[in-house]
Amino acid sequence: MNRERCVEGRAIRYGGARAVPLLAMLAFSCAAAAQTPINISTLPAEETAAAMADRNWQAPRTSWGDPDLGGVWTTDDMQSVPRDRPPAFGTREKLTSEEFKERAAADADRWDRILNREQYSANSVGSRTFGWTSQIIEPADGRLPEMNEAGLARATLADRGTYGAGPFNRFEDFHLYDRCMTRGMMGSVFASIYGNGLRIVQTPGAVAISYEMLPDTRVIHTDGRPHVQSSVKQYLGNSVGRWEGDTLVVETTNFNGKTSVGGNGIGTRHSSAMKVTERLRRVDPAMIEYVARVEDPETYTAPWTLRIMLTSQPGYEIFEYSCHERNRAVSGGLGGERNYQERAAKAVAEGRPLPPRVPLEDVSINSLPDDESEFIDVNRGEASEE
Repeated sequence: MNRERCVEGRAIRYGGARAVPLLAMLAFSCAAAAQTPINISTLPAEETAAAMADRNWQAPRTSWGDPDLGGVWTTDDMQSVPRDRPPAFGTREKLTSEEFKERAAADADRWDRILNREQYSANSVGSRTFGWTSQIIEPADGRLPEMNEAGLARATLADRGTYGAGPFNRFEDFHLYDRCMTRGMMGSVFASIYGNGLRIVQTPGAVAISYEMLPDTRVIHTDGRPHVQSSVKQYLGNSVGRWEGDTLVVETTNFNGKTSVGGNGIGTRHSSAMKVTERLRRVDPAMIEYVARVEDPETYTAPWTLRIMLTSQPGYEIFEYSCHERNRAVSGGLGGERNYQERAAKAVAEGRPLPPRVPLEDVSINSLPDDESEFIDVNRGEASEE
């Protein structure tokens, strides 16, 4: 595959003068490692969907007659479409032709960098460029509504877990994502840097959606049964579905209020009263339009609606996601907290200001502590000098 490229050739690229004598010896092996072709999109992908090109196009059917949504899909093609619309676009949902060209060129450059120029990358890539200005289409400005007082009051430091600045003293101080439990229903939808796959399997009377990262599975009954009793609360809620023509309509309630709708499920938690109505419609052999309306009056000042496209990618496979084996987030967070406490105690003893707590987005190699403090060896669970 494209990630098994000529490592020796990369040594030549980055090795400077020392690598030059190796060039002739490695030329043959490097020539055999062909790069992945990169194509720049010329049309917004949503305009190429079969249902857009032909109003009479019919979605494929299962053997029992339901629209066929089955297969492995990803949200990788959504990585360059922002969740919230930049204010400069106002209420405009589509990029201009020039704006689209810029996005398509940026997408192609990123794909080429990850597939052909980087020595190692944990990033996944798409293969299409979409022309939408945002994933959110309601409210009209394409931006997530503000949280109301009840939502803001629900915020805790643990909502960001190890993406925040701590403190980390108990398991409950960590996010569910850190603990490999769940990203929540909506948190599993937004595209991350990798692990954006999902598998849809259908049977008569039910549709199952399994997510790749933190492998949750939702079983959506379409046989007319009602929701379970209101006292039953779950991380992913309780989903019931129905078919409206070619569209699968899924209504989900009964959330336990312990997850968030942010990327990877990180952010202030929604309430247990949240209701999500999803609409999945196959619009192309390789595309499923996904629209979800979120109603949570105990969290947001208004309802909001998300639109993304689930797409198939060449050769994409979903493998086991064994998150909790050798998981370092919790042990690393606890170790970092002990390190901070030691440095804070030393600062107090020496009459210096307390060292700052630095959230993840503000961390760089240059800003990390350069003293000789102890760090936790997460492989053995004990302190060792680094």
